[in-house]
Amino acid sequence: MTTRPLTGDEYIESLRDDREVYLYGERVKDVTTHPAFHNPVRMTARLYDALHDPAKRDVLTCPVDTGGEGYTHRFFTTSRSAEDLVGDQRAIAEWARMSYGWMGRSPDYKASFLGTLGTNAEFYGEYADNARRWYREAQEKVLFWNHAIVHPPVDRDRPADEVADVFVHAEQERDDGLVVSGAKVVATGSALTHHAFIAHYGLPIRKREYALVATVPLAAPGVKLICRPSYTAAAAVAGTPFDHPLSSRLDENDTILILDKVLIPWENVFVYGDLGRVQMFTARSGFPERFTFHGCTRLAVKLEFLAGLLSKALQATGTRDFRGVQSRLGEVLAWRNLFWGLSDAAARNPVPWTGGAVLPNPDYGMAYRWFMQIGYPRIREIILQDVASGLIYVNSSAADFKNPEIRPYLDKYVRGSGGVTALDRTKLMKLLWDAVGTEFGGRHELYERNYSGNHENTRVELYFSQLADGRLDGYQAFVEACMGEYDLDGWTVPDLSSFAELNALIPKV
Repeated sequence: MTTRPLTGDEYIESLRDDREVYLYGERVKDVTTHPAFHNPVRMTARLYDALHDPAKRDVLTCPVDTGGEGYTHRFFTTSRSAEDLVGDQRAIAEWARMSYGWMGRSPDYKASFLGTLGTNAEFYGEYADNARRWYREAQEKVLFWNHAIVHPPVDRDRPADEVADVFVHAEQERDDGLVVSGAKVVATGSALTHHAFIAHYGLPIRKREYALVATVPLAAPGVKLICRPSYTAAAAVAGTPFDHPLSSRLDENDTILILDKVLIPWENVFVYGDLGRVQMFTARSGFPERFTFHGCTRLAVKLEFLAGLLSKALQATGTRDFRGVQSRLGEVLAWRNLFWGLSDAAARNPVPWTGGAVLPNPDYGMAYRWFMQIGYPRIREIILQDVASGLIYVNSSAADFKNPEIRPYLDKYVRGSGGVTALDRTKLMKLLWDAVGTEFGGRHELYERNYSGNHENTRVELYFSQLADGRLDGYQAFVEACMGEYDLDGWTVPDLSSFAELNALIPKV
């Protein structure tokens, strides 16, 4: 059978279902037309259309590996070599550039998991056939999944089974599936997606009804999405795209995912009731190695955008030739280079995995998880510090430029340096402010700090990974080898001399 990904129009149509999305006290009737979601949906549709664009097909796609004919996004397939991973990296970056790096949860993000299900199906035991089926279906259509794997920030000091009124668990086991209730944080982009992926991360599981890894269609009865404030809707109310060029089209609304007695058919289950397997999911699924690779590549693209934006802003303020400013712009470029280097290293030095597959090297993924938490806030700090009042030395909206009474003043007093007009300078500064100063910009700092794990876990997991595989012991042995070459009497190796005759000339106290 010949298959192909969804087109942009088909993706949009696929969201017209009976999903329950709530925003500002009302249920959203149609996410494809609502002001909070219309533009982000269209930005995502661009990604799907690019899969069918002859100019982008070679970079973005490859043949399906599910036994049929057709093509798919590269990252939805099993990677079997460094060459495959380099191709994946280029495809991830190509899509990321279409959103200027600002859509962290694009469809290829969850391909970090979906692309593992074929070769790693046996990990899921009795549900292995489910893994194979979803690998095939997700790949052939390039389905858009979100995920929610973290318990809400409620009673986290208690075991999960003592917070049954909040944490996700199975209430019933039926012939046709599991009846599941509870909430998850935070289902980024879920209003724009086809399925929610449910798992547990962070807290140990003691009871079988909490040991669940599964997927749920967003339109399933009992699934409710309660959205945080919409930056896209606020932008539509407050001004024009000129005033809010990022938030008006790139807001992946984060939601509270609630399951209220949702029936999850057995064919949508990956793990259930197996406490050992659900605890091993992070280490054995291949998902962390791949999502950090995706995230690092996408962040590198985003930093290219921020570096270019900062450079243009410094030109417009006439400060780019100041030595201190140049040094800090150089720092931003160094961060960009660091993340590209980590992405390259992860792809070009893969680790062998199950079934002849390979994974991006996790050492570099773990380094990315740590550096992103200090790198992104530092870049934002540099922008706020060096562009300074230039960020808010702007008029209120695009409408001001259409007012003949004040337009001459704007043209004279709000112009930029080096011949930059007031209109172009204001357009630039509003873009930069949307990136770092608005609620949208603040959310992105929070996202980059935390989306791959809290600030302690990213460090502790790195420590335990190299403790468990013996490398930390090896580093200590490296030190001991050095220390073993000398003692109180001098060198203990034959090729080095302690020059005892010279040492004897030193007065002894």
